[in-house]
Amino acid sequence: MTYNFFTNKQNQNPQNQPIPGREAEMIQARSGAYTFDAGIWKMLQRCLLIGTSQNAYYADKHELTDDFVSTVKQAVIEDPARTAQEIIDASDGKAINNSAPILALVLLSMGETPEAKKAFLEIFLQVVRTGSHFYEWLNYTKSLRGMGKIIREAGRSWLGKEDAKAVAYQLLKYQQRNGFSHRDALRLFHVQPPTKDHELLYHWAVKGWDELPTEIPSSSLAQIWWYEWLKRNPDSTHEAILQGRLTHEMAAPVGKMDVRAWQLLFNDMPIGAMLRNLGSLTELGVLRADEPGNLDRVESVLNNRDRVRAGRIHPIDVLKALKTYQSGGKLGKSKKTWVPVPRIIDILEKAVELAFDSIEPTGKVFMHAVDISGSMSWSALPSIGMTCCEIATAMALASAKAETNYMIRGFSTEFIDLDITKQDTFTSALAKAQNKNFGGTDAAVAYDWMLKNNFKADVICFWTDSESWAGNRHPSQALAEYRRKINPHVQAVYITLQSAQITLVDPKDPMSWDLGGFDPTMPRVIQSIAQENV
Repeated sequence: MTYNFFTNKQNQNPQNQPIPGREAEMIQARSGAYTFDAGIWKMLQRCLLIGTSQNAYYADKHELTDDFVSTVKQAVIEDPARTAQEIIDASDGKAINNSAPILALVLLSMGETPEAKKAFLEIFLQVVRTGSHFYEWLNYTKSLRGMGKIIREAGRSWLGKEDAKAVAYQLLKYQQRNGFSHRDALRLFHVQPPTKDHELLYHWAVKGWDELPTEIPSSSLAQIWWYEWLKRNPDSTHEAILQGRLTHEMAAPVGKMDVRAWQLLFNDMPIGAMLRNLGSLTELGVLRADEPGNLDRVESVLNNRDRVRAGRIHPIDVLKALKTYQSGGKLGKSKKTWVPVPRIIDILEKAVELAFDSIEPTGKVFMHAVDISGSMSWSALPSIGMTCCEIATAMALASAKAETNYMIRGFSTEFIDLDITKQDTFTSALAKAQNKNFGGTDAAVAYDWMLKNNFKADVICFWTDSESWAGNRHPSQALAEYRRKINPHVQAVYITLQSAQITLVDPKDPMSWDLGGFDPTMPRVIQSIAQENV
């Protein structure tokens, strides 16, 4: 018998003991409680979707990174082709950023079998899409394994891609990152130019242009020519932007920037750059409440579901942009300050919802149980002070907005009403979730409340780190009682928001589901599960 300091009572069967008869299937979580083993592939998915750059409540980032590396290495040994497919899936807009898939890609290249090497080369260009990705990959590669035959083959394939114009764009936009420059990469990989355009491009990247060619060498090098022209004519920034279709990464370092220059850049700004620069554009006066034309363009880009998907815009990135923009520059890394434009806040609110993938309402009854315990108080996004609980709340709200019949409540050692409805904005929902992270974690209290109130749910969604330890029975035991007494067909979905090889899902339960990470497709997946409920 143990004493639970959060509930002030003695536990007859505390969760820090394995369920009798199930010991072989259970492992001990970082919190000390026993729970089910999620297995290597669920762990891999979580690592890829969530990453390891920040601390968790029960582990620091170094421990999480060690877990990440050992997980990927084990997966590569067991099935390199499956590992490669998981990396591709995460890299295609599902991961909170592309850093975790890139790191996993490096670990895949370290696999000792021919199958691992083959899988690495087959997916390399699908994961390493931009110049920024390329130099991040180089940095990880240098740190973890060094340069060998397979790495040189991959590097040459990226630098020697058939579309010289696309390569030129990347080399110009990202001239150096992570301690590497184009000159370093080209000399490292000894790339043989496949075309005359590639040859001219490589020459520029390594030696630059002492003299500007009198004419643009080719359409593939047009942006580079205008960039070099702007370096020599910084007072003519407007012309260079218009004629060369330069981005802000190309123009700003060498041209004389004014409001007109930023307006020209804004007119053709890609969705990702627009999302990151809303505060700066407001501070500069490009985005103003009395300039509806520019605000119309922001809305047409950020509130277009197809553009959001094509740009691989993750909903967490939109949440970051929303919270940063609302702060007027007090949050985030920007040193600028601005007065937020109300309409932009409205646009960002809608953009968060659009960034999540959903389908038509299913008509099923959903109970969303958000973990508000102390272990969810860790800062998932430290630069803007957003906690894991806030992100869980936003994801639950996005799922609820896709449906008609739902409740959203919070659990720690009690199951409380968070007073959140689909009429809430993400801003108001996050505010309601703030400062509620205290107490132990007992996911079973959600079932206890539904049993007491005879609440018949078709789908119960837990948004949690799965570190449930404070109750007197395991959530799987409470679920079994709920099925006996209320709804034998209920589907239980546990969305785990940390990289750990634990799950609250009984592996023998065909109607319980373990989903991981901050996946923007989560509402659609949950709705698909609901459709199976007959």
